Amino acid sequence: MIQKPAKEKKMYIEIDATELTAAQIRMLKTLNTMINHVLITENEGEYFEGAAETIRMCASLIKQANFVHDMKSNDIPYSEQVLEYSLDVLQEHMSMAKVVSYDN
Repeated sequence: MIQKPAKEKKMYIEIDATELTAAQIRMLKTLNTMINHVLITENEGEYFEGAAETIRMCASLIKQANFVHDMKSNDIPYSEQVLEYSLDVLQEHMSMAKVVSYDN
């Protein structure tokens, strides 16, 4: 069931990029575009491939987090650990058929 579109034709998202690298900014822009494409596509292949690419890009961006670079001297693989933890939580939500809604 397709719902009526929102009244807004465009949406502007403002992010404080003061502490972001140029690569992080580019990835955020790409991720935003990809999420939009996944939400509006009517093609099954694009939906599945786009969703997979969106999650891959999220993982890549998380691995580029400033926290990881700040903690590099600890020899703790934070970027791998955070992705494993996130996937475990996602799997738990999926197995419980629990969908989290953040709609206000």
